[in-house]
Amino acid sequence: MKTPKPILCILGAVALAASSSTALADSFPEKTGYLIDSRGNIVRNSYGECWRTGYWTPDMAIAECDPGLTKVKPEEAEAKPAVPGETKPSAAPEKPIAPAAQAYFNAEALFDFDKAMLKSEGQKILDEKIVANMQMHPEVTLLIITGHADRIGTEEYNQGLSERRANAAKAYLVSRGVAAERIRASGKGESEPNPAANTRQACQGMAGNKLIACLQPDRRVTVEPQRQAAAR
Repeated sequence: MKTPKPILCILGAVALAASSSTALADSFPEKTGYLIDSRGNIVRNSYGECWRTGYWTPDMAIAECDPGLTKVKPEEAEAKPAVPGETKPSAAPEKPIAPAAQAYFNAEALFDFDKAMLKSEGQKILDEKIVANMQMHPEVTLLIITGHADRIGTEEYNQGLSERRANAAKAYLVSRGVAAERIRASGKGESEPNPAANTRQACQGMAGNKLIACLQPDRRVTVEPQRQAAAR
């Protein structure tokens, strides 16, 4: 079967352009992946698309033909030589570090119910929320840790539990590099219910597991930074 003459003409033109492109590649190295004419112009098809050479790769893409594939090369990303009289944009100011803030922890997030041994999840929380914060804020000279308990059980027992939890949190922070003299631990027992929860009224008449769940807001540990010296 013979190839129609119009197609032969097109193929011949492409072949001619290809041979010309190869000969002119040294003159226009930035267009080496595309067919170019004798004047260095990109050869395009009837749809306006650039003709690529048979050895074209994405690294040869240019914005004129393949804008979606072009990217800034490392050497082009380097700072350009300063032009006399041209002012260089000033660098964006660093984002200021937020001041250390008081933290509230649900006791069950740190300890099992009625226990004073930190859970692994509790250790992770203290690492992320307290240890990292103390490293960022050397101006915080004192960290006050206060344990709180609910009203289930005797006042004496709840006082002791709240103190043991506060001291367990302090001991862990010290083990993670926070100086012991920067931490004060104490317990309030059941003497200071969470005022926002108003459990004295909200949990009135409850017993068993319902009461335990209702009093959860009262079982908490607070961490408050104190005596912040002015940063020098």
